Amino acid sequence: MWERLSPGSVANQVEQQITQAIESGRYSPGDRLPPEREFAELLGVSRPTVREAIGALKAKGVLRVVHGRGVFIAEPETARELREALATQRHSISELFAMREVLEVPAAGWAAERQDAEALQRVSSVLQSMAEATEQVPRDFERLQQLDEAFHLAIVEAAGNKFLQQTLGVLQQILHQGMQTTLMVPGRVEAAREDHQRILDALLAGDSEAARQAALHHVHSARATAMQRLEERAESEASTVS
Repeated sequence: MWERLSPGSVANQVEQQITQAIESGRYSPGDRLPPEREFAELLGVSRPTVREAIGALKAKGVLRVVHGRGVFIAEPETARELREALATQRHSISELFAMREVLEVPAAGWAAERQDAEALQRVSSVLQSMAEATEQVPRDFERLQQLDEAFHLAIVEAAGNKFLQQTLGVLQQILHQGMQTTLMVPGRVEAAREDHQRILDALLAGDSEAARQAALHHVHSARATAMQRLEERAESEASTVS
């Protein structure tokens, strides 16, 4: 991954390599860079040069230094600001699912049109992992939810829009924190699995309209299940109070 730099290289070239590694997707927010000594050896530069590059990228908000643990890729500023802004407001489940529709439906269409073979293979791999997790007894619903989120993020990644990917990631965090996964509802895992397969089939076929329709059906189905859970919870709490 890392290319040795010539003896005359300076810190800004180290910055460029780190930036390229992030932009290419090889490193993601939360990933840790190699330790300073190892990193310097990989690049063929001095440790002070590495330290200078890291300091510059830290000042720009690209890297985050955690003393005693290492240097990590920071969350993009746009994603952080969006998450903080949304966290200060209360949003209904209906509003959040409406945003999922706005984000995921066009993303599915763009991914089908773009036909990034490597990205679509990642979508397929996540779906295969989810199928395997579905067969486990007892089911690990936390793991299933993580894979479900990864499936939709992989589609957005295949669409080639990084801002869209960051926005959906923030939205998923809020939904995750605000309610238990709808996959715990009897029959929902199987229904979601069929929805996901229809989306993937359309993506692989390059059928953008079918991909959008399959994504739209899936979001509507998930929203209906979420609303049903909320109504049942409200009825249960009301009966307990009375």
